Amino acid sequence: MASSRKNKSLYIDQEALSALMLLKAGMLSPITQLMNEQECNDVLTTGLYKGSTFPFPLILSPSGKINETVLVAAKKGDCLDLVCDNTIVGEICIDEIFPINPQERLRQIYGTEDLSHPGVNATYKRLGKYAVCGEYSISITPIQEIQSTIQEAKERIGAQHTTAMFMAANPLHRAHERLIRQSLEKSDLIVIFLLKPYNSSDLRYELRHEVLEFFIQNYLPQGRVIVVPLESSYIFAGNNEVILDAIVAMNYGCNRLMIGQNHAGIGMYYDHNANKSVVDRLVGLNIEVSIASEYVYCNLCNTLVSVQTCPHGHHHHISYNSESILELMKQGLLPPAVLVRKEVSSMIVASLYPNRFKNLAKLYYDIMPVNGLLEEHSERDFYIELMKLYQTTSLT
Repeated sequence: MASSRKNKSLYIDQEALSALMLLKAGMLSPITQLMNEQECNDVLTTGLYKGSTFPFPLILSPSGKINETVLVAAKKGDCLDLVCDNTIVGEICIDEIFPINPQERLRQIYGTEDLSHPGVNATYKRLGKYAVCGEYSISITPIQEIQSTIQEAKERIGAQHTTAMFMAANPLHRAHERLIRQSLEKSDLIVIFLLKPYNSSDLRYELRHEVLEFFIQNYLPQGRVIVVPLESSYIFAGNNEVILDAIVAMNYGCNRLMIGQNHAGIGMYYDHNANKSVVDRLVGLNIEVSIASEYVYCNLCNTLVSVQTCPHGHHHHISYNSESILELMKQGLLPPAVLVRKEVSSMIVASLYPNRFKNLAKLYYDIMPVNGLLEEHSERDFYIELMKLYQTTSLT
């Protein structure tokens, strides 16, 4: 495309870059380009794009005075560099620039504009007053690598049914394990999209990935579960998360999506004498979406159960609340094994508290059963053996 101006720049963040990469690679199909103003209005009116469900307009509206100045002065046909973290990551040639209402944009994504909500507030700070659309170039190599990984796994086992799961595993707990196993019963291949949120309170992505791979390699059938990263950008936020999950999973080649009953964005409601959810609003998406039961630990059943099959009341149930479990770990405490597998707890706490003990070898030798020989033990080994002692019940 011809350009009358060159080397002007738009400054975008990692979340915008992630969304642009997904769009360019076709992972948000049938949407293949940034929407213009008319397309935005159509989506808001119908909830559809080319006959398929899409929850809100897909636009690029970067914040900041510099970006606003550039967009106000730009004309159709101008080409602007896309800059992220002081690096040019692509270029956009302008077709249209139009104003947006940031508060209305928040309502479209989250269903609210209440800035006391952390996600709403974070998104508001990164929204500008103008949206821009047009042809753009950007590297999609990371997404192509994920596509290849999934396709190779499908071909290796001849998968007919591939189920997607979107998971933060922050941390991985027993209910996650049950959901994965349940999905495996009806699928040839499970693709776990491990989310990489822009949130410093989360466990490091590398640690969550290591833990998940440990579980898969040691406790599941080999070759039937793979883990791939997914940048959890703002478009996956709010009450539309399930819709975006379904679209992305479908475009990555999965024909099923399994979600938990407490998955964000399901939006259960009652209509015409039936329980319904956002899943019932999906149109034109060639993917089967299943909602799994909520799992709890029942202190009368003494096992992990579905709330739909357990005859005991909620006062006998222990929920698998990720935030609370993670809080225990951040305080250096090992969660009970009924909540988190002891090997998983040991990996996480050892990572959160490296070199915690002044004399690990002496501590290990003093309180753990040993074979009498001096051995090298890691903090991870120590936590595993300590948990075994916690689970000893002969004197309790």
